[in-house]
Amino acid sequence: MRDPHDITTRLTDMVSRFLQEHDPALTDRVALLRARFAAGLAEVHYPIGDGGQGLPRGYQSAVVDAFEQAGAPNNAPELNVIGLGMAAPTILAFGTPQQRARFLPRLWTGEDIWCQLFSEPGAGSDLAGLSTRAIREGDEWVVTGQKVWTSVAHVARWGILLARTDPGVPKHQGLSFFICDMTAPGVEVRPLRQLTGDCEFNEVFFTQARIPDADRLGDVGSGWDVARATLMNERMAIGGNVAPRESGMLGAVTRTWREHPERHRPDLHDRLLRLWVDAEAARIASARLQQKLAAGQPGPEGSAGKLVFARLAQELSSLEVELLGDEGLVYDQWSPSGNEAFDFTGRGAAFRYLRARGNSIEGGTSEVLRNVVAERVLRLPPEDRPDIAVAWKDLPK
Repeated sequence: MRDPHDITTRLTDMVSRFLQEHDPALTDRVALLRARFAAGLAEVHYPIGDGGQGLPRGYQSAVVDAFEQAGAPNNAPELNVIGLGMAAPTILAFGTPQQRARFLPRLWTGEDIWCQLFSEPGAGSDLAGLSTRAIREGDEWVVTGQKVWTSVAHVARWGILLARTDPGVPKHQGLSFFICDMTAPGVEVRPLRQLTGDCEFNEVFFTQARIPDADRLGDVGSGWDVARATLMNERMAIGGNVAPRESGMLGAVTRTWREHPERHRPDLHDRLLRLWVDAEAARIASARLQQKLAAGQPGPEGSAGKLVFARLAQELSSLEVELLGDEGLVYDQWSPSGNEAFDFTGRGAAFRYLRARGNSIEGGTSEVLRNVVAERVLRLPPEDRPDIAVAWKDLPK
């Protein structure tokens, strides 16, 4: 077994040699990130030849710290959280060598933004019931249908798409998974204005859009297995990050508490302490879950992390508004440009309160995640599902 200290030392030495050859002060940001990917210093848990070193994810912090100390850029995940957290792990797990070489470098550098084309107007919580059709014509698939709640689709270059390729089998068996060119003819994106006033997500229409069979991930008909792996990674990306103590929404509330002692009340203090303990327990649990993610095997436990994240975000944002009183209704720096996406900087408590309402919907509703935890983590008896053995075409629509 290799000594962890020796591995960390080797990685930091690799970074040092890399920076001697690529001076951050003299190298374009994207060019530097491309070279970093080629050197295997993008994500250490990626395979050798695919931007990594084939090491456990835990060693990534040593690389990130070394680049930050040198003033070199790391990749910016704000717009590409779906690409980095969902598309990349799926491509690594199911993609061919050609697909990995084609898509991963530009995904990691942020040159290509990705979106997730799963939910539909009639298939949200029951994702396997989706009706977007992909019909094969030679070496291409012709796609017709509609997706909705597609975050960052309005700025995305690529999307991961789940579509029905065989309506004559039960709903989970007739799906296939594709990589979709969002600029292709027949793909139309329409931004949706949400509760906050921003346009983070969209509806997407497919009208005879063509996708090469070379852009299919996994076997025909195995789309549900691929999608389930993607969803596990999504829930880890949303609710499984190991953030510093008192960061995020909790950090905003604790700062408000310390800056406004005149508004302290025993009942609010009790609520804050309880939420602080819950947030710390969730943070520590997320650190344990990251070990499964590092092994490339995100499990159903990620659903619990995302479930807790949504509850905490909503309760903390409510507490912040109550602490601030009238000031909690201030909505800072909203711009109705339609280009907003995951940019929460400079936002006020009212924005955080409204945005948190979506946390229990995005990435799997809390109701569905409770079922996942009950059945796949606690091993409780599953719900009766009479439709799983019926051909999709025979189900009531």
